[in-house]
Amino acid sequence: MKSWILLAGAATLALIGCGDSAKGSEAGGPVAEAPVGDSKPTGDLEVVAFEGGFGVDMYQQAAQEFQAKNPGLKIQVSGNPRVWEQLRPRLVAGNAPDLMFPGWGMDHWALVEEGQVMALDQALDAPAEGGTKWRESFDPNILKLCQKDGKTYMLPLYTMVYGWWYDPGVFAKNGWTPPKTYGELLTLGEKIKAKGMAPLTYQGQYPYYMIEGMLLPWAGSIGGKEAIDAAQNLEPGAWKSPAMLEAAKRIDELNQKGFFQSGATGMSHTEAQTQFLNGKAAMIPCGSWLPSEMKKSMPAGAKLAYFRTPSVDGGKGDPSLTLIGIEPWMVPSAAKNPQAAIALYRYMTSLPKAKEFVEKKETLMAIRGSDEAKLSETLVPQAEAVRNAKQVWSAQYRQWYPAMQKEIEGALTSMLNKELTPEQFVERCEAAAEKTRTDDSIKKYRTS
Repeated sequence: MKSWILLAGAATLALIGCGDSAKGSEAGGPVAEAPVGDSKPTGDLEVVAFEGGFGVDMYQQAAQEFQAKNPGLKIQVSGNPRVWEQLRPRLVAGNAPDLMFPGWGMDHWALVEEGQVMALDQALDAPAEGGTKWRESFDPNILKLCQKDGKTYMLPLYTMVYGWWYDPGVFAKNGWTPPKTYGELLTLGEKIKAKGMAPLTYQGQYPYYMIEGMLLPWAGSIGGKEAIDAAQNLEPGAWKSPAMLEAAKRIDELNQKGFFQSGATGMSHTEAQTQFLNGKAAMIPCGSWLPSEMKKSMPAGAKLAYFRTPSVDGGKGDPSLTLIGIEPWMVPSAAKNPQAAIALYRYMTSLPKAKEFVEKKETLMAIRGSDEAKLSETLVPQAEAVRNAKQVWSAQYRQWYPAMQKEIEGALTSMLNKELTPEQFVERCEAAAEKTRTDDSIKKYRTS
């Protein structure tokens, strides 16, 4: 399971705020600035990373290579599927690693607010390979997701693309074509049902898969990207706008028509994805990590192929609108060897290493030119979706307002359980947004 928007509970901010031993930990205090990075780093360097669908082997390999280039440096890389639980107490105690990838369970922006991570602009403005500034190595639209008030606090590595997935062999055998529009989806769904298969399954224990795979993309297709931006920016009425309501009605219509696999509301991400791979459902919403995450569970002969969420017929939005995201890395303010941390990450984000990651992990990267690597058959349509998109967007509000997101997820589950109508669902979403909007204790953010 992956998500570039983070699910940390409200306790995270309070917990991080308890510590005062880390440099720059006082809210509102001076921001620690990361150094430019030693050309010949030495000493001990600790790296702690989220061990998700892409594993940690590529980080370990890069560390071994970099250590070999710098004999005076000793690097330790560790990973854990719930690494944020290990990192929180260490950040509070001021005993942070030198470089960290805290994963989806950490509230990144709370760390920024509390001064727990360094600003990285000084390092980004230093030369990288070829003599250009390091920041020029990154796609500027993606790097923007790591910035606040003109400063960069995080750094991207891989880029995730959201959409739907199917098995091309199954579709070819039955003469089916991935639907480009909602109307085509309705027609295809009836054909799939006639074969005794569920048209769709979903990761019901984690409702954000459907929010980002159906609700928000359809709101954007109906009302344009501005409908999504308004919702993320907590504009009054945005979560119950006509576009949001129409998107919710389409989810409800699919549910009422029996297009969703029975029992999916109670499934974990791996359970639903396994059901899909085993042919119990024809399609599933998910991000680009799916092939890597489910590689060991792939039945013989099964294949995976990506397509963009079907657009809504006659909608205002551009059909090429594509959801992307990142899971960023950071240098803690309490890092003991930030010089080496920056130097290692600069090596990890060099073009050769980025291309290697693309080819081995089958994902796009935030590094310019990395899509010129040899792309797998699975990765080609994702790359085309991003290249051809006139607009891309990222679901940032979940990271900003986790309590609100939890309420929206609960409301979606209730609608899927037929306990709420679409109208009642969007009213609950708007009530959660209003509660957040009027709570002065919650830091507010904007996207554009």
